[in-house]
Amino acid sequence: MSTPDWKQLLFTRRMAICLVSGFSSGLPLYILINLVPAWLKSEHVDLKTIGFFALIQFPYTWKFVWSPLMDRFSLPHLGRRRGWMLLTQCVLLAIIAGTGLFSPTLDIWTIVTFAGLLAFFSASQDIVLDAYRREILSEVELGLGNSVFVNAYRIAGLVPGALSLILADHLAWSQVFLCTALFMLPGVILTLLVKEPHLSRPPATLREAVVEPFHEFMTRHGWQTALLILGFIFLYKLGDSMATALATPFYLDLGFSKSQIGLIAKNAGLWPSVIGALLGGIWMIKLGINRALWLFGLVQLGSILGFAWLAGRGADPLALAAVISFEALGVGLGTAAFTAFIARTTHPRYTATQYALFTSLAAVPRTVFNSMTGVLVSHLGWQMFFWVCALLAIPGMLLLFKVAPWNAQVPQSTQPAKPA
Repeated sequence: MSTPDWKQLLFTRRMAICLVSGFSSGLPLYILINLVPAWLKSEHVDLKTIGFFALIQFPYTWKFVWSPLMDRFSLPHLGRRRGWMLLTQCVLLAIIAGTGLFSPTLDIWTIVTFAGLLAFFSASQDIVLDAYRREILSEVELGLGNSVFVNAYRIAGLVPGALSLILADHLAWSQVFLCTALFMLPGVILTLLVKEPHLSRPPATLREAVVEPFHEFMTRHGWQTALLILGFIFLYKLGDSMATALATPFYLDLGFSKSQIGLIAKNAGLWPSVIGALLGGIWMIKLGINRALWLFGLVQLGSILGFAWLAGRGADPLALAAVISFEALGVGLGTAAFTAFIARTTHPRYTATQYALFTSLAAVPRTVFNSMTGVLVSHLGWQMFFWVCALLAIPGMLLLFKVAPWNAQVPQSTQPAKPA
């Protein structure tokens, strides 16, 4: 079978949907991991407290619990997927705008509550966006579509991680959060414009929506292989996730100003991120997802070591730009292959629940382990901390021998339905 032309796959309406939905998905998370820590740091909240803020992201690890409700039930008028998309996006816009109205020194528990709600509705939006994307993409489009999604997801990080930080040097934090919230509007507009996917038959009962996704996954792969796949999903991004958990406080500790971080650190990663994600999707068409996981994972591992090198260099703007550029390239490649693997592993009939289960498992390091990063840095120092992160990335690579062998031929599953 001939390899399809990537240009014909890239410039389509479905890829445009992946682009906008990826931006809407990434923005709330990067607010939690970039903007909120920078806000707290600038208001003199201690580093250990900032590190423990990662625990607020628990909804990302537990979203499979309520995902069957989003598989089973529909909201009025817009349909099952679009209804949940619009609801979560509007609530997120309001929460982001409201967060900046409080003071970290006087209202820390109110901020904790708002951050928790932000994480919950962000995770809920991810459930429905992941399901929608899986249902409109054919098997051959999975790699490229998820690459475009990851690309937009990382570009969204430039808003809270670059633009908002620059604005913070000139505006009050309440205005910064309001401006950041307005970037949710493209997702709202997309939801109103797109069509609902037509599935053959959604789960008939809530029990079917809860039980069958887990039963289908285990019986399709067998218990041993299924557990290895789950272990791989947990470990593949562990080292990378921990290495970037306190990126903004790390740059501040090195001596960079907020404007330098916005202009150098974040923008240095823009084009490598774009190139990495697009190349990842194009290469996956020819390489296949398995080989991409091997090659891109090695680049991702190398990007973690770049942070250890930067910790020894200090406040060197050129070194910062180089390290962030390579990190953006490596993580863009690795995440593109990883999300394509997760999408391929789901069954089209139970997309929301199975996708939520796998991405929840992948989010565990970002919540549980990342909450300990502040403590680890306090005891180990930045350089040794990044070496530990690199070591933690190796077990996930070793599991590739079992879950994604280099020369394995992966059978095609039933293709999902596209919107009419």
